[in-house]
Amino acid sequence: MSDQQEEQEMEAEALSAIFDTAFEIRSSSQPFIWAVKLVPVDCGDNAEEEEAANHVMVKLVVNVPLDYPEVSSPELDLEIVKGLSEDNKKELLAVATEEAEANAGMPAVFAVCEAVRNWLADNNVKGLDDASMHAQMMRKQKEAERQKAQAAQQFESQKKKDEMTEAEKEELAVRKRREEGTPVNDSTFASWWSKFQQEQEEAALAEGADNAKGDDDEKLTGFQIFSEKAGVFSLEKLEAAAEELENDTSALDPEELGVDEDLFDDDEDFDDLDFESDDEDDSDEEPDI
Repeated sequence: MSDQQEEQEMEAEALSAIFDTAFEIRSSSQPFIWAVKLVPVDCGDNAEEEEAANHVMVKLVVNVPLDYPEVSSPELDLEIVKGLSEDNKKELLAVATEEAEANAGMPAVFAVCEAVRNWLADNNVKGLDDASMHAQMMRKQKEAERQKAQAAQQFESQKKKDEMTEAEKEELAVRKRREEGTPVNDSTFASWWSKFQQEQEEAALAEGADNAKGDDDEKLTGFQIFSEKAGVFSLEKLEAAAEELENDTSALDPEELGVDEDLFDDDEDFDDLDFESDDEDDSDEEPDI
């Protein structure tokens, strides 16, 4: 058994498993002949439902060359089962042949079956075999609508693909810039060094200004220093005492003023002061004439 024959028999087994009773082997010796019944709507083994749901049906006949699939493509033909005219048959056969050529060099029968079934699904209407002028006009109208919808779908698909491509290009450009970075030379280094020095100087000036402001905030006024060291009074208490004195509403209380009485209790500190001698000396002096 040649490699081609073995591959053909394996393909026949696969088609039989997929299509079940719809697949038949018309010639079991080389060259093989296969046939597949194709309908738009698969209703299983229910013949009545199949008849009601499907207005068009065909059988795809495949003549398998000895050197298929490596060298030759399968030879195809169509048998009309229901609802198609001879013109429909020619059109559908062209679709099947094109799909077979697109899959040259590999098992292609299943792909051809799918292309035929898709065409049947798009044309699953009554009267395709009607040769009247009205029927032909209706078919042309339906075909135009189908092509328009297909073109719109292809446009949207291409649009999404283009958008994805632009996004991918942008991402690749970003990655490339990150990988390459900025080349280092005399010019780029000098620019970086100048910018770095300027940033350092600005940071030092900002830090010095912050420190100076902090020193000013911590520095006490002369009044604050005197008040803290002597514990004498506060401005608020002095104002309150002055107001009470003017109104004569109460006696002054040194404690309320925050005055340290001990500063004035020691009269001995004033004994050493000779106030009278200074006055006498002044009175004894004769005025100059």
